[in-house]
Amino acid sequence: MPLDPSPLNSLGFPKPPSETRVVVAMSGGVDSSVVAAKLKEEGYDVVGVTLQLYDHGAALAKKGACCAGIDIHDARRVAEEMGFPHYVLDYENIFQEAVIEEFAESYLGGATPVPCIRCNERVKFKDLLETAKDLEADCMATGHYIQRKMGETGPELHSAADANRDQSYFLFSTTPEQLEFLRFPLGHLPSKDATRALAAKYGLAVADKPDSQDICFVPDGNYAGVIEKLRPGAAEPGQIVHADGRVLGEHKGVIHYTIGQRRGLGIGGLSEPLYVVRLDVDKKQVVVGPKELLATRTIPVREINWLGDKPFTSQKEWHLSVKVRSTRPPREAIIRPLSDTTAEVELLTPEEGVSPGQACVFYDPDSSRIYGGGWIWRGY
Repeated sequence: MPLDPSPLNSLGFPKPPSETRVVVAMSGGVDSSVVAAKLKEEGYDVVGVTLQLYDHGAALAKKGACCAGIDIHDARRVAEEMGFPHYVLDYENIFQEAVIEEFAESYLGGATPVPCIRCNERVKFKDLLETAKDLEADCMATGHYIQRKMGETGPELHSAADANRDQSYFLFSTTPEQLEFLRFPLGHLPSKDATRALAAKYGLAVADKPDSQDICFVPDGNYAGVIEKLRPGAAEPGQIVHADGRVLGEHKGVIHYTIGQRRGLGIGGLSEPLYVVRLDVDKKQVVVGPKELLATRTIPVREINWLGDKPFTSQKEWHLSVKVRSTRPPREAIIRPLSDTTAEVELLTPEEGVSPGQACVFYDPDSSRIYGGGWIWRGY
């Protein structure tokens, strides 16, 4: 068989970089700036796109957020320095409807949402990805720390080489179709220091810019304050109740509490440490109890995005590892499909503080591959 006369370039296309258009999603931070600069230096036809997700005035008041006013300025500056076009797209309405509104409703429902996942799923990897196609791009690149590797049946999602920077938990809902079009040029780097070294090499002004912190639209981590602003009167008072039925005190709103919380309960003078074990929105109750009541073995999961080679329901059980919070390591589990998008997950070792609204992400225990995941909810 003759050799292919057109070897693949670094983004996987059989043509020169100069003939390969790549849209880079630029947040204004060091990661996406390095991606854009690196691809431009390699000779690609780079187009930078930054999303304006909320009002500039409010955004400028918050330090350490992504997609804020100063970040738009920084992204534009990188594009000017490296010599490629840059566009700012107004996605305020889309972001409000697809991410912020659901965030508020989830909190009011007693869940602990992860809006960064919804933003990737519903804004960046949906609308922005379609915009990239409208710009006749061959692919879209981002600064996420995750890897895309080619497998026997197509592209696979893999954890980043640097476990401390890995963002797989926040990208589990990336579909096979999206994965065909996406590229993650930083996923193989050994550390964030390596990224900053590249930024310095390219002479980028953002080389020493701090990483973004917390959720971009939540100032100072005050989730309850944001909910009260979005839903005035939402923080209705109620009782703090022990799991055995005793009323221990009053609270100022269920939205001020999360599953597993111990501090700030406002119920002193007790002989044992107590934790929030359940939020009963209908009864306006915060239910507390000893730590052992937090242990969960069986987790109902829905809205599953499956990234396996075989159909999800082709097996009665999948023996994988799962992660139920972004800060926790994967734990061994048995996943039992109930439909194409729902499952019961049995943890071999019980986890504490499993909360509705969080993601349950599936990992191959023997490799870096991610098999998708779904959303934890209350029950069937």
